[in-house]
Amino acid sequence: MASARLSAATWGLILSACAILMLSFGFRSSFGLFVQPLDAANGWGRDIIGLALAIQNLAWGVIAVIAGGLADRFGSVRVIIAGTLLYALGLWLTAGVSDVWVLNAGAGLLVGAGVAGTAFGIVLPAMARAVDESRRQLVLGIGTAAGSMGQFLLAPVAQSLIDWLGWSGALNAMALMSLSMALLAMPLAASDRPASDGQIVSPEAFRDTLRLARGHASYWLLTAGFFVCGFHLAFITVHMPPFLMDAGFDSSVAAWSISLIGLFNVAGAFLAGVVSGRVSKRLVLITIYGGRAVAITLFMLLPLSLTTVLVFSAVMGFLWLATVPPTTGLVATMFGTRYMATLYGVVFLSHQIGSFTGVWLGGWLYETTGTYDVVWWAGVALSLVTMALHWPIRETPVTDIRPAAA
Repeated sequence: MASARLSAATWGLILSACAILMLSFGFRSSFGLFVQPLDAANGWGRDIIGLALAIQNLAWGVIAVIAGGLADRFGSVRVIIAGTLLYALGLWLTAGVSDVWVLNAGAGLLVGAGVAGTAFGIVLPAMARAVDESRRQLVLGIGTAAGSMGQFLLAPVAQSLIDWLGWSGALNAMALMSLSMALLAMPLAASDRPASDGQIVSPEAFRDTLRLARGHASYWLLTAGFFVCGFHLAFITVHMPPFLMDAGFDSSVAAWSISLIGLFNVAGAFLAGVVSGRVSKRLVLITIYGGRAVAITLFMLLPLSLTTVLVFSAVMGFLWLATVPPTTGLVATMFGTRYMATLYGVVFLSHQIGSFTGVWLGGWLYETTGTYDVVWWAGVALSLVTMALHWPIRETPVTDIRPAAA
């Protein structure tokens, strides 16, 4: 079974899933390029724009838990289609926005909900169910790398659209392009039906699943550690472009910095998927967070130049979403794939609370102090804390422990 070749239908599912992740993450990763145009058009500070994008990350995390439960019960295709429509509506509302409440609703709540329905928490479990266990980590690495390829390809496209159509026209064009994710979801229907035992997930089974997770200390250590991943990623995605433009770099350098992160994460995420299928996933995560601490420290201490920007972007890119394959793999190891969307959704909520904190704190501290330095150094400190949190994690199935009593 493990050596059998994948069928054409399975390859079609994998390719469609990868395309969805490319579009979903590519558009979302481009929002940092709109910070200065939005500020210039409306006179908003980075604290106001940062709050809207922080709401986006928090909405993504909260709704991902709900979306994961709906996908486990009704299938991923319906959730992806709903997420696509919300995503496009949020982009369209943000185009030409002049009121803060519309910015919070469009770029914040609706785009966040759209990403929740089209990103890792929904798509990766569908990919994992389509293959046998021997290929699971490889497929998770491929899917994670696809999200990064979208960031690499679409960040420069978004900047070109801004230069050509203006920031409002660029968002309208992105809204139209995002609708294609609904069509790409159709092949994923093949993995909706066979969930582990072929049964529809009942509300009682959903509650039982959460009850099992409640008593698993390693699951909660993993959940707490993923907060820091979100802090790093969201802060850099949103605030790296204005940080570089403040330092005198052209907007194209900012766009290529975000793009370069995506390019190098293609290799980093894929390698993390392969390696975490062969060695301890816990040790892979400890190594990744340690690498981030070193990279940020050197970036802050060395003189800022085009070379240091490009090297930092490449190194952080290699470590960027490399956390996802071992994290999702640990969830699957602990609980299996049947309720993976639900349980990964809970872990991912912690990630997005970290994202909210990184984006909002970055904007607020910049407006308060005129610098991002405190947030950069906070990222280093949190990396060290997370390394300690991952050390006692046990990579054992939930059947090896006794869940907390009801």
